[in-house]
Amino acid sequence: MRFDIVTLFPDFFSSPLSSGLLGKALARQIAEVHLINPRDFTTDKHHKVDDEPYGGGVGMVMKPEPIFAAVESLPRLSQQDVILFTPQGKTMNQRMFEEWTTFDQLVLICGHYEGVDERVLHLVTREVSLGDFVLTCGEIPALTLVNGVIRLLPGTVGKVESLKAESFEAGLLDYPHYTRPAIFRDWPVPEVLLSGNHGAIDRWRQDQQIERTRDRRPDLYAEWVRSQNP
Repeated sequence: MRFDIVTLFPDFFSSPLSSGLLGKALARQIAEVHLINPRDFTTDKHHKVDDEPYGGGVGMVMKPEPIFAAVESLPRLSQQDVILFTPQGKTMNQRMFEEWTTFDQLVLICGHYEGVDERVLHLVTREVSLGDFVLTCGEIPALTLVNGVIRLLPGTVGKVESLKAESFEAGLLDYPHYTRPAIFRDWPVPEVLLSGNHGAIDRWRQDQQIERTRDRRPDLYAEWVRSQNP
């Protein structure tokens, strides 16, 4: 799977892409990430990538020409999604990550300043947001997307079973996790987890998922209840 990240700050990705499971997955060529700087596609001597907005207002807007040139310089694989990160986009979620694992190529456009020229949307197939807030750059959601998708690709995570029980996979939040010691500062591990009764443990974990989702994410809980009673 190929990721092409259009970014004014390629160095932002240096450490995250070489660390942990993500770094190992890229080293094993489970996926490949390419960084493209639109500044390299400017034609003026100052390599200008932004300009003042028409109609006035504060801040600067990213120019369309360098972004178009950067994206159009890329190879086009058969199943491609061109994504612009913007607060106006659909909020990323686990289902989107799962869908993207079926793509051959994701082109990620990282905005800056007050945003990008509206005409860049002619390149874009999907607008995506990290949440209902504003960040200084699109690199943060881009890294989130890359991490969220690559960890689902075969070979990245050692135990595939661990992906099936985590938050959002069944429409519920994850259950509580415990490890040694059995008692820490007078807080014991729930007895059922020490019982060796795997059926009882499974039931306890599912109950915990339901309770946690109901208490912490009533929106997800309501959606899960609807899915259980179609």
